[in-house]
Amino acid sequence: MSVPMARHQHVRPILLVEDDPDLRDAVRLVLEDAGYDVVCAGEGREALTRVRESPFSLVLLDLMLPVMDGFEFRVQQMQDPDIASIPVIVFSCGGDLQEKVAPLRVAACLRKPVDVDALLELIGVLAKARDPSRGRGPRHRPNRGGAARRRSSGPA
Repeated sequence: MSVPMARHQHVRPILLVEDDPDLRDAVRLVLEDAGYDVVCAGEGREALTRVRESPFSLVLLDLMLPVMDGFEFRVQQMQDPDIASIPVIVFSCGGDLQEKVAPLRVAACLRKPVDVDALLELIGVLAKARDPSRGRGPRHRPNRGGAARRRSSGPA
């Protein structure tokens, strides 16, 4: 029985964009063990297609990818109003990583090898903030009758 799965049942899936299959599988397993649904893409163009097809709570993005790199993915994501607000966590190699990603306006930046605890903490905060069952107005709450009925039938 997988108890953690219930913890994140209302959170949209996470898009994991990583070209190294071993690292991609390892991160996917960690996230799934933590109760998240994960969709994977091996390069930027595939990731862009996936993120345009279905809603994600966030994107975990490697920068060095074949076909379309993570920089170009993020630029195109920011230009598309339908997907621009999906937060991105970059995880990549390199000494000046923060400086490289500054123009990309990402939610967070982690250096490889990734600190799993830090990654899970970031995901928890960002995914909860985008939880589709939280923070919606009354139009998304079940109608319990009462006040709504009284308002629609005129003065009480």
